[in-house]
Parts: sequence; C-alpha cells; structure tokens
Amino acid sequence: MTPQTLVMENQDVRLQKPSLYAVILHNDDITTMDFVVQILVEIFHKQPADAAALMLDVHENGQAIAGVYVFDIAATKKSQADRIASQNGFPLKLTIREVQS
Repeated sequence: MTPQTLVMENQDVRLQKPSLYAVILHNDDITTMDFVVQILVEIFHKQPADAAALMLDVHENGQAIAGVYVFDIAATKKSQADRIASQNGFPLKLTIREVQS
C-alpha cells in the first residue's frame, strides 16, 4: 500500500461572529427587590452594588438588560432564573431579544 497525500486547496474561509442576545429583566409588583438582586449576583455574576443599581433601573423603567450573551448562554441564564424564581414563588419575568449589530 502506498501512503496517500491529502492536498487541500487554498480556500477563503470567513468566520462570522455569533449573534448576541440580550436577557431582559421585567418589573413586577410581587418579586422582591432583594430577590432580583440575588438573581443578578448569582446567575448574571453582577457585583452587589451593580446588581442593586440594575434592580432599581428595572423598578423605575419597567425593564433593563441583565446581560448580553450568545444564544445558548442567554437561554441557560434565563432558564436558571425562571427555575429559581418559580421555586421561590416569584413571577419574575425575563425575555430574550436578539441584539441588532
């Protein structure tokens, strides 16, 4: 048997940046402010002071972006927050929206 040589042609390969998605936190009248801060610290890895400021932004403006990620990470963070909120009896609402570049 003779060894075969694999020859690859020079191809112009261009990689695209993945689309990004914002995880949006929505205000409600039941979920406590402390719980929102807890979610922002534990799931979105915000510093406590930043989490408190973001929670107040949500409270005052109705919604705010908790973070921007590739889709799989955004969906995972939303799912984790939904599960923890449900376990604690809170109707916390998060949505995911594609970020237009």
